[in-house]
Amino acid sequence: MSPGAALRTYAETAAYLTAWRAVRLLPEPLAAAAFRAVADETWRRRGRGVRRLEHNLARVTCADPKGPETRRLCRDAMRSYARYWLEAFRLPSMDAAEIDARVRIEGWHLVADAVRERGAVVALPHMGNWDLAGAWAATRGVPVTAVAERLEPAAVYDRFVAFRRSIGIEVLGLGDGDLVDALVDRATRHRLVALVADRDFSHGGVDVDFCGVPARMPVGPATVALRAGVPLLPVTLWYERRLAIRVHDAVAVPDAAGERERAEAMTRAVAAVFTAAVRAHPRDWHMLQRFWLDDRTGARQPAEAGG
Repeated sequence: MSPGAALRTYAETAAYLTAWRAVRLLPEPLAAAAFRAVADETWRRRGRGVRRLEHNLARVTCADPKGPETRRLCRDAMRSYARYWLEAFRLPSMDAAEIDARVRIEGWHLVADAVRERGAVVALPHMGNWDLAGAWAATRGVPVTAVAERLEPAAVYDRFVAFRRSIGIEVLGLGDGDLVDALVDRATRHRLVALVADRDFSHGGVDVDFCGVPARMPVGPATVALRAGVPLLPVTLWYERRLAIRVHDAVAVPDAAGERERAEAMTRAVAAVFTAAVRAHPRDWHMLQRFWLDDRTGARQPAEAGG
């Protein structure tokens, strides 16, 4: 790394960590107003991530990617995304009572019963605030294990891992050796393995139908559940006044010849649950990256114009 790049990395890291501390000290209404203003300004500038979000939302809603309805929905989605980050920054200073007051949950007994018996795997989309959901589970005495993509610079990743640990979530690194075996081990020891599962980072996923368009999702959650002998529970999240969490019934294990075939069928079932949730609450789907297969193969899309 050149001296100039190293200096920029150091400055960005320092700014990020300073902001993390500062947000926890501000009164929440003031911090919320600041995050909303940043979200609105980012939306107005219409950079690459915002254009991608517009494109993704247009596919979900079958609307004109350049139409006013999509633009308004994208603004609301950026505000939802900002709310996620505001809550994430402030989570370490919240006690159990405050965390509980921010959550409304349906179907928690499905998780509690499975963890009591052996363990469970939950698959979540990039919706709402999965960190807050994990923290809520931890306040209920359920130990949570999650996987995080390794970030650069390392200092930010380390702080991120420490943050999740501070709210009761064990973090394993994406790409770590024997990751699947480690997750299977956790899922058999009365733990909740929580995996964000609507994007395939491994390039070993399965093709699914997502809002009527081919996409790819990871088979990891289903594979871990099958090997651990625990249920795979889709969980969807969206914002109301509080964070709404819905635990869906366990995905059926099909009568297929091999593990891969069973995992693929289970993943497609999860995709159907996610599709319904994203269509019902599109503004809370924080997908600012390429998602569908035709986007990820490099085909130029209207939302990328000017990028």
